[in-house]
Amino acid sequence: MQRVTSATAARLFDVAATRRIEQAAAAALPPHALMQRAGLAVARLAMAIAPRARTIWIACGPGNNGGDGFEAAARLQQRGFAPIVTWLGDESRLPADARASLQRARDAGVRFADAPPERHDLAIDALLGIGATRAPEGRMLDWLQRMHADPAPLLSVDTPSGLNADTGALSFALPVAAPASAGPRRYCLSLLTLKPGLFTAQGRDAAGEAWFEDLGVEAGAEAPAARLTGAPPTSRRRESSHKGSYGDVAVIGGAPGMAGAALLAGSAALAAGAGRVFVAPLDSAVAPLDPLQPELMFRRPEALDLGALTVVCGCGGGDAVAEVLPRVLAEARMLVLDADALNAIAADAGLQSHLQVRRSAGRVTVLTPHPLEAARVMNASTGEVQADRLGAATRLAARFGAVVVLKGSGTVVAAIGELPAINPSGNARLATAGTGDVLAGMVGAALAAGRPALAAACEAVWTHGDLADRWPAGTPLTAGALARRRPGS
Repeated sequence: MQRVTSATAARLFDVAATRRIEQAAAAALPPHALMQRAGLAVARLAMAIAPRARTIWIACGPGNNGGDGFEAAARLQQRGFAPIVTWLGDESRLPADARASLQRARDAGVRFADAPPERHDLAIDALLGIGATRAPEGRMLDWLQRMHADPAPLLSVDTPSGLNADTGALSFALPVAAPASAGPRRYCLSLLTLKPGLFTAQGRDAAGEAWFEDLGVEAGAEAPAARLTGAPPTSRRRESSHKGSYGDVAVIGGAPGMAGAALLAGSAALAAGAGRVFVAPLDSAVAPLDPLQPELMFRRPEALDLGALTVVCGCGGGDAVAEVLPRVLAEARMLVLDADALNAIAADAGLQSHLQVRRSAGRVTVLTPHPLEAARVMNASTGEVQADRLGAATRLAARFGAVVVLKGSGTVVAAIGELPAINPSGNARLATAGTGDVLAGMVGAALAAGRPALAAACEAVWTHGDLADRWPAGTPLTAGALARRRPGS
């Protein structure tokens, strides 16, 4: 059994592939072996989460996820715990494996009840797993809301019930959780495979701390749907290197009233290791010096040699960025498009055409939209983007021949012909103004240093999130402080 952390690199399999892996394993193993292994794994993790639990509530559903719960209940009962099982099902319609595990739970003396206990020390959600075909309702929904709202820890078996394991879309609203005394409240033990929906959209909130148990089964020839990026490889600067070894970044943005966004991106590029950073504000009234960071060099946008630079364009660009975009799209050899640059492109078919021809001209482009910006470019709604983040990022990448960084909980990085990646680092502290500008600058620095576009995006996104994960407790995270923090510090 393995805990999944921000440093974990792993393959992610969708529900269809997981079912094929399960069917192949079941055919090769003795009857009921997989469910027995699953139940044992759930029981082991439950005992680790709540070793002193007096009452463990296990909510079981009508299928094999419920069977895993029965099996876990039997194992816990045999080890001196007091599981109470509430079950929504019909014994005559249970799959054979689940029926066998139900009988083992009865033989072990597990207590079955019609209603949840008044209080519990640990809850186990074994209601639906990946078997959900519709949103929970009635008693099932009531039990789920109760488990998610209670301060006691909650362990989901395979996938939190109601969560789309492929997309991370949740079919019911999570209640506001009661405060826990310490540590994470929610846990999820993913069985056989890790599923992409656990790590993006609402999956991270619903699943909490993810664990993985392969049940002794290999994925074989099944193709993954995505991957977790994991921590990037560490590198050390050569002693013989110089500033030219790490490239030049130019930030074009900062329309009147928004100069700070361009400065944030420039500061982040410096901290991420760019050799030189130029800031080209779109507000001509901006002073040509940042006294707090004199390393930043100021230029007029028209004075930049775009073909010799890695350009980060759009941070705080407002409406003014539309005027410089045709030249930027035509001349920049390596380009990161963020924020208002993406909004301008969404509103202008001509700019979209310019963007589409960059790949055939051998030019590198990275798009860094948040969900609303992605929706504008795709002529869709934010809800449609969030309902299938992997699909949205992949379609955007294919349309524009670019690497796409779809920001949000579980940022998705996609490129043509590549397995999409989900970033496991970062937390809600990043939900504050300006952190996207910081990320754009970090991507620009990685490109300028010579990293391939997909690797540059993945590494910058992971590092950006890792800085937030390691942020000092009790210290507010602001974009300005984040921009000046060096990776690894």
